[in-house]
Amino acid sequence: MTFNDNSRFDSSNVRRRRSGSGSSSGGGRGGPGGLGKGGAIGGGGIVLVIVAFLISQFMGVDLTGLVGGSSGGSGNYAEEDFECTGEEANASIDCRIEGAAVSLEQYWAESASEIGINDYVNPTIYLYEGQTDSACGTASNAVGPFYCPADQSIYIDTDFFQILVDQYGAEGGPLAEMYVVAHEWGHHIQHIGGILSSGNTRDEGPTGGAVRTELQADCFAGAWMQNASQSTDAARNQLMKEPTQAELETTISAAQSIGDDHLQEQAGMEVQPESFTHGTSEQRTEWLMRGYEGGAGACNTFTVPDSEL
Repeated sequence: MTFNDNSRFDSSNVRRRRSGSGSSSGGGRGGPGGLGKGGAIGGGGIVLVIVAFLISQFMGVDLTGLVGGSSGGSGNYAEEDFECTGEEANASIDCRIEGAAVSLEQYWAESASEIGINDYVNPTIYLYEGQTDSACGTASNAVGPFYCPADQSIYIDTDFFQILVDQYGAEGGPLAEMYVVAHEWGHHIQHIGGILSSGNTRDEGPTGGAVRTELQADCFAGAWMQNASQSTDAARNQLMKEPTQAELETTISAAQSIGDDHLQEQAGMEVQPESFTHGTSEQRTEWLMRGYEGGAGACNTFTVPDSEL
């Protein structure tokens, strides 16, 4: 999805975090609040432990603590505030994520009430390299992007996007990268809407709550994609252009590359539906497009009969 070169944006909710001493180095922004216990939604083991990968995959429960992570909160980091132009976003992943965040902020501020959320708040996005702390444990480059409910934050090591292409067959591209951000934002919507704490989101299997949770986040991402071109910067310039068919196809490729069946086949395993936690490649594509065509109101995966999931 192409940004308009003359647009300018600066989300107060996107922070570039670097190892070092001291606190925020830009804009006086503090760290995340509300730290506490809580499992992350959306990690993905890449190399370390294949079992952890198949459970957490790209957008599931964060298992970093089981593969060498810590409990978080012990590191010193410098947090950099940055603003971008559309031209920079077309060339830089960091700026592209910030642009996506600005668009997602606008979309959900207007759309959250459609699904019964009347007190919407934005998440924080932390961009980091290598390793950083979260309230859900250590975020590292051994996992993919994830959402931590305990501090209402999304953690992204942008190296993940190239891994998705090189190791898992996704076609890549700007919209596919922003789809990942929008999916994790979808988990935030589920958190503030009470879905993640409802107790029915963890059971595995092809029609279980874990699959329904992930497919709904895909659907929320699709709903945002359909409306992203309506976003504007502070000067009311259009932020980005409508997605082309080619861009939609590369995003579908990203969704397909992280289906349970595809990932198990990639690992040299037989497909085991009873262990599914995210949905098949076909399901992920279908629900992404349901959101794109029907908006956030079409995303209640928890009321869909098993036969129609």
